[in-house]
Amino acid sequence: MTAHADLQKLLTWLSPAFPVGAFAWSAGLESAIANGTVHNRVTTQQWVGSVLTHGSLRTDGILLAHAYRAATDRLQLQELSDLCLALTPARERHEETTITGASFAAAIRAWPTPVLDDLPQPCPYPIAVGAIAAGHAIALDATLLGYLTATVHSQVSVAVRLVPIGQSDGLAIMAALEPEIAAAAKLCQHAARDDIGAVAYAADIAQMSHETLTTRIFRS
Repeated sequence: MTAHADLQKLLTWLSPAFPVGAFAWSAGLESAIANGTVHNRVTTQQWVGSVLTHGSLRTDGILLAHAYRAATDRLQLQELSDLCLALTPARERHEETTITGASFAAAIRAWPTPVLDDLPQPCPYPIAVGAIAAGHAIALDATLLGYLTATVHSQVSVAVRLVPIGQSDGLAIMAALEPEIAAAAKLCQHAARDDIGAVAYAADIAQMSHETLTTRIFRS
């Protein structure tokens, strides 16, 4: 029953219906679609997969795991928050992770935990998710798998609407990326801080250039 209760919490917290406003952000994908870099099923899968294995999502996963282990240490959580924000390449991406982090922490008060009082301000989204999951004794591997899966699905949803690639191609991408998500979750669970490093420069540039788009649907 404990495992089922933990799964129930994760499904709720990481659901698109949970009020963190994740639907409003594209993490630069809108720019990549606007300039034609992402234009079909193949390029969508390549883009999202690269962000997962070589970009900001990998970094977020590693930081989430460290925040999970530091959930009772306010100073370490502050250090991890500072590191997360220092590694954020664009202003809009900075806003994305801090606004969604604050929204997550506010909404999660329906599930009280002392960890909430130790979260830094501002608190990036992966730091909040990791620390709060630990506060509820939810397994780290399940938390990482849920977080990475939900974020990948959110990115695919952007492409479904904007490319557009259609629901069938979107679902095919989600299915195809399942092994990569599982591998990334395992890597992030055991990675040291020194393992943090991203080489998805196109995604970083897309995040930086998003604010110059003439017409924008998403906030990043």
